[in-house]
Amino acid sequence: MPKKAPEELTWRDLEIGCAVTEPGSASEYKSGDWRSRQPIWDFTKCIKCGLCYTYCPDAAVNQRDDGYFEANLYYCKGCSICTQECPTTAIHMIEEGE
Repeated sequence: MPKKAPEELTWRDLEIGCAVTEPGSASEYKSGDWRSRQPIWDFTKCIKCGLCYTYCPDAAVNQRDDGYFEANLYYCKGCSICTQECPTTAIHMIEEGE
């Protein structure tokens, strides 16, 4: 099988016992592939408080140029912590592919 470029790798491509050996190389692996739900922001409710960003355990929430936040689906695992921490219920989860 031909070797894949780092940006093409998913967690399914990792070999059993594979370890991250170089600092910072974990970001090369797409970890959002096992997600079954994804967060969606309602910007009419969002107050740009950043709690979703602060509490995301995977650093998968990014701030946009307009100050609102969004999930980086390359890394988001769909844990829904952002929805639980949002004080205005501006984030809800939808099934993947909706």
